Amino acid sequence: MELEKYIGITEGFPKEGISFKDVSPLLGDGEVFKYTISKMAEIAEKWNPDIIVGPESRGFVFGAPLALYMGKGFVMARKKGKLPGKVISKTYTLEYNTATIELPEFSIKKGVKVCVVDDLLATGGTLKAVEELITEMGGEVVGLLTLIELTDLKGRDLFKKTPYESLIKFPH
Repeated sequence: MELEKYIGITEGFPKEGISFKDVSPLLGDGEVFKYTISKMAEIAEKWNPDIIVGPESRGFVFGAPLALYMGKGFVMARKKGKLPGKVISKTYTLEYNTATIELPEFSIKKGVKVCVVDDLLATGGTLKAVEELITEMGGEVVGLLTLIELTDLKGRDLFKKTPYESLIKFPH
């Protein structure tokens, strides 16, 4: 199945010079969405994770059904201030500002094997921050998986030791 056909592309959104990759058409087709999760599972299963972590917000859209499909737990990596209770935080730099990602303090136990799943890899800042946060909490990131990779932005270059795969590759 050619998943690229199910990705909407909007030029100049959210600002001029950006080519927005919209996963909504893929999500709207139950058969295609199910196929996508099954293909993600084929990749993730070779890493044998204990849990799946998905960064806010589209990482939830792919990470939660993947975890369910694989019979694994799911942890939400949220933006600062969105989680109750004690959290562990990581602040990182984006192209034009900074952001903070948080995980519940109890969510990553020492030695747990984690697969991080998101919709898209661009420059890699968010995935790198989540990877570092999990490692600092004592977890082992065994793989990083996205639906889409924007190859021209070379985000994958941030991950020298951790396996990274995507189902679809687009230039910027």
